[in-house]
Amino acid sequence: MPAYRFCRTDDIALLVDALNRCWSPYFPGEPAVTPAAFKRSIRDLQVWCSSCMVAFSGSDAIGVLIGAKRPSGTLVHTIAVHPDHRRQGHGRHLLASLGSKLAILGPPRIAAEVPESLAPACGLFSASGYVQEALLTDFVLQREENDAREAASEDHRGRFVIPVTVDDLAANGLLGEDHPQVCWERSVETLTARKDDIAGLAVASDERIEAYLLYVDSGGFAPAAEIVSLRSFVEDGGARLKQLLSRLRAKRTGTLQFPKVHPAEISKECLEALGFRAAGAHRLYAARARADLERPFGRDVTFRGRCGTV
Repeated sequence: MPAYRFCRTDDIALLVDALNRCWSPYFPGEPAVTPAAFKRSIRDLQVWCSSCMVAFSGSDAIGVLIGAKRPSGTLVHTIAVHPDHRRQGHGRHLLASLGSKLAILGPPRIAAEVPESLAPACGLFSASGYVQEALLTDFVLQREENDAREAASEDHRGRFVIPVTVDDLAANGLLGEDHPQVCWERSVETLTARKDDIAGLAVASDERIEAYLLYVDSGGFAPAAEIVSLRSFVEDGGARLKQLLSRLRAKRTGTLQFPKVHPAEISKECLEALGFRAAGAHRLYAARARADLERPFGRDVTFRGRCGTV
């Protein structure tokens, strides 16, 4: 008889073991989850142990759900069932239990960012009462030979690029309530939590910051970068954003990644005009927590809402 329980703050070791037992078999090439990595997810993504669950058969973990929580809602970040225990309704039960708890304690909104390629996972959330709100698109941008020349040319036109930090943007009121809707991993909360890992560039006039780009270096043989925020406050047909991208690409030999872009964040047409191309997509599902969120039939699935890994 399986047993399910929500976790406590002192259950990090249990959750790490459950992830490695239930999640890792599907992705043997990925490094094992460590307590340090899990603690980083608590810091960066606001993973809450009390929003996480483990399913047991005897003393063995056979399923795990990792939930992250903010005042605005809860994100189902990871859900996995051990391969030997699939198609027994454990994934469905984990989702339904989280919904029942949040119906009482809140916040009422539950969301999941599911890779579009994982049809069973998309089917589970749809059948469980979740509604697709938007399609989050993964974009990539290749380096071009004339990036350095273009960046210098823009500087000669009087638009200068300066380094900028997350704290600089916050101090100028550019990370406030008017920040556009973005995926969980590039929200203002995550940018603030990861500020020591994030670098930035901005186009600045004598009076204000007119556009900015924040990124995280991904290192490797061909140094690349992941863009975590890209905004312009001037209607210029994308000229300032192009200047920032040219400057960044001049310093990186690898591909720039811009994952999970919400259509309300920046338009697909604008990004394509800047040279980006779509490389993948995630469906943003959302539901309002209720005690009867469980669906009438089961299908165990596995997915993790981490960009580019599923």
